[in-house]
Amino acid sequence: MYLDQKKFNIWNRAISLVTLFIAAFTYLMTIEPTASFWDCGEFIVSSYKLEVGHPPGNPVFQLIARFFTIFGDNMHAAVLVNAMSALFSAFTIFFLYLTIVFFAKRVVKTNEEGEYSVSDSILIFGSGLVGALVYCFSDTFWFSAVEAEVYAMSSFFTAIVIWCMTKWYEQKDRNYANRWIVLIFF
Repeated sequence: MYLDQKKFNIWNRAISLVTLFIAAFTYLMTIEPTASFWDCGEFIVSSYKLEVGHPPGNPVFQLIARFFTIFGDNMHAAVLVNAMSALFSAFTIFFLYLTIVFFAKRVVKTNEEGEYSVSDSILIFGSGLVGALVYCFSDTFWFSAVEAEVYAMSSFFTAIVIWCMTKWYEQKDRNYANRWIVLIFF
């Protein structure tokens, strides 16, 4: 029994969204309620007031964090910035899943019509799910995912750039495929 490309993509999207939900739920339920004992408090305050943090500064982090703090008052700024980090970390896990599936598809062979068997599809989806969730629940990543640190946003941008590279690779022979290169550049 084989999955055609349409069914394969439907299952892939569904499992990627489940992965995103698991990561977002986990991180949002375990975020720091206030500032941690290192420079997280400085990031929260400098983002809320749009001031300069310690050198070299993190202007992109502070601008995006300021956007998140607009939805609350000064008493909830820490929770909002910590929630921002949790969401960026959850999307990192989402793009990690998609990247692992991309590489797993390159290892598993298809039939003549380019379809994967059900067992091979389970292997591909399982590889992506296990790999992404292992990273999701790893101590080091989880520790940075629930507090106002720049690591969550940095991991997100790294994950999305690598995912864009895989999208370009899949579409490199089509018209307008270089748009992925332009996106990666930015």
